[in-house]
Amino acid sequence: MTDFAPNEDLVEGDRVEVTVGAPAHGGHCVARVGGPHGRVVFVRHALPGERVTAEITEIHRGYLRADAVEIHEPSPDRVTPPCRFAHPGGCGGCDLQHVSDDAQLRWKTEVVREQLTRLAGINPEDLSVRVEALPAAPDRTGSRLLGWRSRVRYAVDALDRPGLLQHRSHQVVPIDRCVIAHPAVQNLDLLSRTWPEADSLQAVASTGGDVAVLARKGVVAADDLGDAAAGGGLTRIAGPDQVTEVAGGRAWSIPPEGFWQVHPAAADTLVTTVLKMLQPAAGEVSWDLYGGAGLFAAALAERTGARTTVVESSPTGVAAARRNLAGLPHAEVVSAKVDTALSRRRVTGPVDLIVLDPPRAGAGAKVVRAVAASGARAVAYVACDPAALARDLKTFRGAGWEAVEIRAFDCFPMTQHVECVALLLPAGD
Repeated sequence: MTDFAPNEDLVEGDRVEVTVGAPAHGGHCVARVGGPHGRVVFVRHALPGERVTAEITEIHRGYLRADAVEIHEPSPDRVTPPCRFAHPGGCGGCDLQHVSDDAQLRWKTEVVREQLTRLAGINPEDLSVRVEALPAAPDRTGSRLLGWRSRVRYAVDALDRPGLLQHRSHQVVPIDRCVIAHPAVQNLDLLSRTWPEADSLQAVASTGGDVAVLARKGVVAADDLGDAAAGGGLTRIAGPDQVTEVAGGRAWSIPPEGFWQVHPAAADTLVTTVLKMLQPAAGEVSWDLYGGAGLFAAALAERTGARTTVVESSPTGVAAARRNLAGLPHAEVVSAKVDTALSRRRVTGPVDLIVLDPPRAGAGAKVVRAVAASGARAVAYVACDPAALARDLKTFRGAGWEAVEIRAFDCFPMTQHVECVALLLPAGD
């Protein structure tokens, strides 16, 4: 019989029995130790409604973190993870491998709605917000959940073995296969070798059919789907120095280390959604803020035939945007941070349409207020984090703008991540 520690004396490694509640932002569910008013514990590897034994992994003032290590009353939405490394103490790259396909969409929908309600004061029911699946990826099984990740970063451990990181840790878990990786990445021999001269590896399989491999010294690879790691020595060890991506009816030339959506269907899905929301008309001026390689700018410029400005701070992104937009006479690229470009008038109005596609932290109040004061008729906000989106939507509301449509897409199956697109209009329009 398991010995359970008293609530007030819990330490890391102790086990407690809890009934699991709703999913929360971050890939876990909320439970309480010691009854309905007890300490909050965020439990990974669990599902709403389950009764589990949870092992405490972190203790913080006001809350705990834990892994479900025994499932006493499983949810009907529980499935066997397809990856043998997806378990407590294993790879932290996937949060939801134990969750069925439909239940993953419901999980993410609940999280997005909760963030919008709590942080933005928006009733998501009024906007019919739900997370939509993307088309199946190129995986041989035909599953939409597997074989989709076209950019994978592996860390290298002290024994020179490649792998992925544990959750919230720099501990490397050596693996022999990542089942959510694109088939072209899985076919590489990266995981069967040791890498004494590298601290991390990055593999890229583009929608144009290119495959490239980069090695980096001095950087530990991230364990999520964030932006590419910065700093350290980067060496291309296989593949071209530019890979081809196909989206928005165009071919894009991108360096392998440059930013691009990791799901093969994501870029097209997001461009189509932004255009449908904004309904660009001939002659309308537009800004593509945090524009990367200029994906949204190209789509807008082709339809408006008017001045379209990309603002991007990454030198890699700026170079890619200038190269890929060179054939569009009305497109220009400004190399600057977005807040600096707006405050120092590196970009000036009048402007009709704005696309905001900030990094995970969001645009922030300074940028949002500048956009709200720009005189634009509409803003499309593309967000990879629902909490950051909700915070910025609250700022927009305070500046007299309203979200009139929000769509969400499961661009990152098996993980907690979700992509949202919000259409904002000045209140009263």
